[in-house]
Amino acid sequence: MAKKDRDPGSGRARRALAGLLVVALVAGAGLAWRTGWAERWWDELRADSGAPADPAAVAPPPEVDVPPVVVPGAVAPAADGTAALDGAALKQALAPLDSPDLGRHVIAAVGPLEGTGYAYEAAEGAGVAIPASTTKLVTSAAALFLLGPEHTFATTTVLDTSGTTPRLVLVGGGDPLLARAPGKPADGSTYDPPRADVRTLAQRTARALRKSGVTTVALGVDDSLFTGPAVHPSWKPDYIPEEINPVSALWVDEGRPLPGNGPVADPALEAGATFGQALARRGITLTGGPVRATAPATATEVGRVTSPTVAQIVQRLVEVSDNAAAEVLLRHAGLADQGEGSFASGRQAVERVLAANGIDLRGSVLYDGSGLSRDNRLAPGVLVDVLRLAASAEHPELRPLLAALPVAGYTGSLTDRMDLGPAAGRGRVRAKTGTLTGVTSLAGIAVDAQGHLLAFALMADKVKKDKGLLARTTMDTAAAGLGACRC
Repeated sequence: MAKKDRDPGSGRARRALAGLLVVALVAGAGLAWRTGWAERWWDELRADSGAPADPAAVAPPPEVDVPPVVVPGAVAPAADGTAALDGAALKQALAPLDSPDLGRHVIAAVGPLEGTGYAYEAAEGAGVAIPASTTKLVTSAAALFLLGPEHTFATTTVLDTSGTTPRLVLVGGGDPLLARAPGKPADGSTYDPPRADVRTLAQRTARALRKSGVTTVALGVDDSLFTGPAVHPSWKPDYIPEEINPVSALWVDEGRPLPGNGPVADPALEAGATFGQALARRGITLTGGPVRATAPATATEVGRVTSPTVAQIVQRLVEVSDNAAAEVLLRHAGLADQGEGSFASGRQAVERVLAANGIDLRGSVLYDGSGLSRDNRLAPGVLVDVLRLAASAEHPELRPLLAALPVAGYTGSLTDRMDLGPAAGRGRVRAKTGTLTGVTSLAGIAVDAQGHLLAFALMADKVKKDKGLLARTTMDTAAAGLGACRC
């Protein structure tokens, strides 16, 4: 969630991809390193034909440049997500959760990935805690369920010729990853999908305008797709712009300014200015700067660019803990379920999706999509049940959620984590991190030394300020213990 959660690392891409192939084909996490491969590798994992292939003999996807994979020892047995688990062994593996470094409120749930119930539960105090960025798992699941993994969002330009001067309106379709220009952000992430950008949209729009004989336009921007406050009232003031910018249906680079510029006061108008500059460079004269306007229903579409799929957006936002993308997906969930793109409608949509799939909230309440709100409360069992839902045969559309989980010691927000716990945990655990001041959490899946697939959620929200790093390391050690466990 916060930048401290991301830790994407640098200069380790080759080792990261190699390690991820190991975990996907050997350790039994069995899920794709990038969206699109998840279903096939999941089927291979669940096959009953014996152990998975030696990864050294498996060619990586053609677009992946990795060195040869060398794995000492025998491969793990095929993963079993339904096997009964040994509660005593789990308790021993998770003994680090008893550390005073985690504070006085630690709750957890662990169970088979494809089963029911919990082989291990720990709850000191209330059964809910501040989830921090593990909230993104719930948001992503709701978006995948309501929209589908292949759904995309379009940013368009439309032309209104009813006035004296034609008015061109840039219409935001809620693309969370819309960029200023073509190119890939240099943030060290393992996976970043091809992004739509306003420079390309300007090029297409200018070409179409000139073809129709229009060379002078007034420019409007329409960000009316989303409603309600752009900043949640429970967010700390200093989260803007350090952790997130005001949420908008129309922005570029998630509302972040260019280097050397100050904060973006209005993301939609800033996007319009960026688009207008690109349009002017392509021979279209603007009568003034961009102004807010609502695109009339009778306007003619001139140009369009399309976002990555929801599955690709989820892959990205879970791996690097992208607050902005999570909040945009929450609004799209609200639009799909409630007909309104706001914090409140998104919350209602999430609750309805969980209820429709038989997931008991257990006193949980979520106010935002990213987990920045300290008012959020979540039971660990809800996170476990969401992961189980994503693994179920009945909901293949949710599989990208599992494929997006960072791999311990190799990718995303876990690139440099779990290196002090049992060595077997590295590569055998995939999890979403959650960090706020006084809060540390992990939720994900693991394969133990016997090939049992586990779903887990570990949460602590009373960590002393001077124990933050120790608490994170302690929780990492507990999660890594699941990979080493013979449970």
